[in-house]
Amino acid sequence: MIDGDVALRPARPEDVTAIAEIWYAGWCDAHLGNVPDEPIAVRPRDSFDTRAAQRIPDTTVATVRDVVAGFVIVLDDEVDQVYVSGDHRGSGIAVRLLAAAERCVNANGHDKAWLAVVPGNTRARAFYARNGWSDEGLFVHDAPGPAGPVDVPCHRYVKFVAEA
Repeated sequence: MIDGDVALRPARPEDVTAIAEIWYAGWCDAHLGNVPDEPIAVRPRDSFDTRAAQRIPDTTVATVRDVVAGFVIVLDDEVDQVYVSGDHRGSGIAVRLLAAAERCVNANGHDKAWLAVVPGNTRARAFYARNGWSDEGLFVHDAPGPAGPVDVPCHRYVKFVAEA
């Protein structure tokens, strides 16, 4: 891929379908077989459409030739979601999205960012480590569910993002 073909921009309402499709496919890759049954039960395909629409104000998308290829969602000091479409994995888009998220956390007034990764998602864990994130160990993440938080065992990764 030519680097000039990738652009980052704030998400727009017309991006919801593309974001939801990328999010659902990536979520399944990362979570199926790696989390208890309850988080899977509260994440049917249509829930990603609803969540993507709700999270547009907190989302940055990466586009390749004006087509959404990935996205990142930042909430305060948390890098809440990072996903890249299967066609663009390994292309460097995730690195650019993660760097944008780190800048956003810093702009939100925080020196340290954090994110949660399920233990069995070895690809993501290796990616974050390669990009300067540190594993602080296991914790129980309260993932949002339709009837309240759902406990998901995760590793907490952190990175100092304060500008030098």
